Amino acid sequence: MENQNVYENPVALGNILKFAVPTIAMTVFMSFYTMVDGLFVSNLIGTNALSAINLTAPVIQLVTAISTMLATGGSAVIMKKMGEQKREEAKEDFTFLILVNTVVGIIMCGMGYLAMDHIFAGMNLSADVEGYCVEYLSRYLVFTVPILLMNNFTLYMIASEKATLSLICSVTGGILNMVLDYVFIAGFDMGIGGAAIATGLGYSVTAAAGLFVFSRKKSLLHFKKPKIRLKVLVNAASNGCSEMATALVTGIITMMFNWTMLRYVGEDGIAAVTIIMYVLMFASSLYTGYSYGVAPMVSYYYGEQNHGKLKKLVGISMKVIAGISLATAGASLMLTRPLVSVFARPDNPVYDLAVTGNRICTIALLFIGFNIFASGMFTALSNGVVSAVLAFSRSFVFMLITMLVLPVFLGVKGIWLATPAAELMALALSAFMLLKYRKRYGY
Repeated sequence: MENQNVYENPVALGNILKFAVPTIAMTVFMSFYTMVDGLFVSNLIGTNALSAINLTAPVIQLVTAISTMLATGGSAVIMKKMGEQKREEAKEDFTFLILVNTVVGIIMCGMGYLAMDHIFAGMNLSADVEGYCVEYLSRYLVFTVPILLMNNFTLYMIASEKATLSLICSVTGGILNMVLDYVFIAGFDMGIGGAAIATGLGYSVTAAAGLFVFSRKKSLLHFKKPKIRLKVLVNAASNGCSEMATALVTGIITMMFNWTMLRYVGEDGIAAVTIIMYVLMFASSLYTGYSYGVAPMVSYYYGEQNHGKLKKLVGISMKVIAGISLATAGASLMLTRPLVSVFARPDNPVYDLAVTGNRICTIALLFIGFNIFASGMFTALSNGVVSAVLAFSRSFVFMLITMLVLPVFLGVKGIWLATPAAELMALALSAFMLLKYRKRYGY
């Protein structure tokens, strides 16, 4: 009953932040320890090992994309039913979707092992790097099911008013990953395989906690005998397809970004892009965390047809995102040189490139938050088509256009302007969709 009352509380900034702050902290921490993870591998094994992790990223991205699709889309479907007071049906669907994730994980693990040698054989890699790729991925794939469950339980914990537990699991898993990186690589000399095992065990913390929490009937959502409703699976997949598209095309755009920079500047440009991506990734994690936090509220109020609360929630969220956008953009401009100096010394050619690039790319921080929130909101409203259009246009179509056109006329400056220009185009599309569907959903 306590969990139910949370959604019945007045829609005020304080109550919203109770949902959002833990998820913001979680996503920020996840972005931070991802970078630290790379530093351990690079320093304790070598740059070839770090390259191998990047080369295996597309396969890993596929696993993440599918689980993200089922998690975000499934959460919207389940919480909508909770808002409609179809609680027992929602629990049956929740259990069914978790079982689907488990089966999908087993299938993907098997397919990964079958395709592994063929994936890297055609890349013309050195024997050293190819060996690292196979070793890392073969260990990582063992944890496919826990990783899929982790992505799902993270969002379902938030929906069940256990956002703090989700944060604790993420922090614990991240710290465990970093500690085990050092122990397995430096202490036990397990090489890059040890890094993969450390990552898998870190992710498994949330999976294990979720299995325990959702086995208890005291939880707002908990396991019960499932009923196979294919319509629920279709709705979950369609609702979450925008998040899957975002995850998939991120790797493609990153490769294109690097190729363009290499063509115009050379290897120093690649290093500069990496530094700036860290800044953008950190800022984006703030918006993503907020969107994840309020998504269950959006789904619940929509299912409840409580247009007053839904309208107030969206209005407050827009103000919160505007505040975060101004704060992050201001901080990025003021701290550009200190931020860049963490990765490159002032006498390094990369330093000036990154300083210039970061100042231009900072413009994008004024738009990114609204675009992420708009896509996440339509997912929460069970409109996966609009969410997919927004996410795919922003992360692929608009980036592709700006990356192909701007450098031709503006050179290196055009590369830096590509991200702000793409985000501005995406903002116009987001505003159009928000206005178009405003009366239908009553926000």
